[in-house]
Amino acid sequence: MMRCKKTIPALFVAASLLQWTVMAAAYGSEKDGRRQPQVTAQPNVSRYEARYFIDPAKEPRVSRAALVKLLRKRIKYVFVIFNENHSFDNEYGTFPGVNGIYSDGLKPRSAARTPGFTQTYRDNLSGATVVVHPFRLGPGQNSSVMDSVDHSNEGMIAKYDVACGAPRMDGYARREYQRFAGAPGVRPTAAGQEEGTQFARLVMSHIDCDTIPFFWQYARRFTIFDNIFATEDGPSTPNAIAMISGQVGQTQWVKHPVSAGGEPETVGKNSGTLHGPPITGDSQPFYGSQFDTARVDREPAGTREHYKNGNITMNLTFATLPLTFQGKDIVKAMGGNLNPGLDLPDIQQDIPYIRNLGKEPVNWGWYQEGYDHEASDPPGVASHNSYVSHHNAAQYFGYIADTPAVRAGMHGLTDFFNALAKNSLPEGGVFYIRGGYLNLIGKKPVVTDPKTSAGEIAAIDAAKAGDDDHPAYSDRQLTEAMAARVINAVASSPKIWSRCAIIITYDETDGEWDHVPPRILAYGPKGLLSRGSRVPLILISPYARTHVVSHVEGDHNSVIETINYIFGLPALASLPDEAQALKKGDSRYFNRFAPAGFHQKHLGPNDIESQVSNSLLSGFSPRRLSGKARPLPASFALIPETVVNTFPHYGGHGCKEIGIVPEDVRQGIENNIPEGFNPLPGTYPATAHTDAVTY
Repeated sequence: MMRCKKTIPALFVAASLLQWTVMAAAYGSEKDGRRQPQVTAQPNVSRYEARYFIDPAKEPRVSRAALVKLLRKRIKYVFVIFNENHSFDNEYGTFPGVNGIYSDGLKPRSAARTPGFTQTYRDNLSGATVVVHPFRLGPGQNSSVMDSVDHSNEGMIAKYDVACGAPRMDGYARREYQRFAGAPGVRPTAAGQEEGTQFARLVMSHIDCDTIPFFWQYARRFTIFDNIFATEDGPSTPNAIAMISGQVGQTQWVKHPVSAGGEPETVGKNSGTLHGPPITGDSQPFYGSQFDTARVDREPAGTREHYKNGNITMNLTFATLPLTFQGKDIVKAMGGNLNPGLDLPDIQQDIPYIRNLGKEPVNWGWYQEGYDHEASDPPGVASHNSYVSHHNAAQYFGYIADTPAVRAGMHGLTDFFNALAKNSLPEGGVFYIRGGYLNLIGKKPVVTDPKTSAGEIAAIDAAKAGDDDHPAYSDRQLTEAMAARVINAVASSPKIWSRCAIIITYDETDGEWDHVPPRILAYGPKGLLSRGSRVPLILISPYARTHVVSHVEGDHNSVIETINYIFGLPALASLPDEAQALKKGDSRYFNRFAPAGFHQKHLGPNDIESQVSNSLLSGFSPRRLSGKARPLPASFALIPETVVNTFPHYGGHGCKEIGIVPEDVRQGIENNIPEGFNPLPGTYPATAHTDAVTY
């Protein structure tokens, strides 16, 4: 049995060294006794990028207040391309200059010093110890598609393998094996043994620029963040909710602790227990479900979603950005709510507080594929076939979904492209973009392995036509094509490009391995509550730094903080109802869910700049914002439509085309794909394709 020393876990000691001042040249984390700058240059700037590159060390030191003042002058639009389910290491673990699988961003790092690099599990048939290491998938393994692994709250806790308060990140392969083959000592079926083996390998795989060249090009030309985490340790719904609220319902839990177990609900013949916060699963939103009693203007329900009586979320009532977006008009907006007794009780203090600040309302839009009529639907018929309702954060809140003036911000994805084409997007604001189960351009998934059989192609075509990057149903290149269409549309409008910031990020990791242990911030009724593993985040703007990596620490609250700064909004954590819950959370009742001595200081939003939560301000160039350097041109972000719509992108040779040498290739690390590996064990279980990618 492991004995834990009575000291602060090493995880928190290391994390506390992260500095949160946003001065451009300030120093941040400690690595091998050296102080690492918050922002570092990526290696090997190209001749084209050199025209715009500004060495971070030569940027002027600017206070946060001064930087915010410049941002408010320059930025009027924020677009958040919100993708699904990939870890940072899975997509950018070999990106040059980041804290990745084989390097800390400054120099190579050994496997022995990389948490979870060596994963083991015991084979239930032979009793032997099986070792799994990271390996790269490329076009030779149809790397544009993969199957989803376990990303449940319970599964992620097992994968973190927390010891003495610190995640060891070494339980990924073991968890995947055991969920099919069973716990040690259980003799599995042959099918379970094989599937467990394949998923134990799959969870340790990663890709590079041959598979997602557009995303890597954006990361190279602008700012990539390598220390941003999911707010919750899984799965998708809580992290979608966190993108607009900075929490997964801790405020509501603190106010109504009994509701954590759910509440019985009966409508007609339907009866079940609603899932109460904190939200740790993928239950469906209350509005649009069978328990929603609205007779007109009901929220949509995705045709492929699971609306079982026991899989519905309680109406959520804590503060979000769409609430603070109402500004001085909030009383009028909330006056139109159709069910105030259900929707408004937990924001009673927030509403007058927001009104009294006297802020101008902020335009907003949540554009999600399948929400309403799409270009891929028959004329006049909204099929909702591509709609993933448990990804629509706004639909979970009654004061949004059941308030006409606020609900007007919810749209389908076609509406976004039409608004830009017709120049009818609101003047300034915050706009979220999400894909879905299908794709608007009617393309099939990208199959690049020439050995793929006709039956396998048919299975992939049926399973992977989505464009939000979720491994269960999406294709990576369809996803980056959707993102490129969004960015091209924005960059093609001079009045919008010149005043915009675009954020590409993810909800959570799908349970894929990442080596960086997340900081543990809270515990809930089911145990470990937050935070989740690292997710990718790229900042694109004419005022962004180019060819750099930001190492500041944060999660979805970082996006919220940045929006707060740009639009002068109050922090959600500062609102009266949320602030009171944050204070009440550090009490005997709630501390009992955590290990002895742990204080629950984060049961609510964390969108106030601190050691645990940094904004994205470090990704902006002070020289560009101040006018001392020219803004980045739209052409820097554009990818020609002919390239976007030609699959596979760059013929499967993206690294060569965009001129990036991944870190493993640079170091000459041999790529060892396990013998007999099947990259799609759930899609076509009986096949193995093992040819490695060569450069």
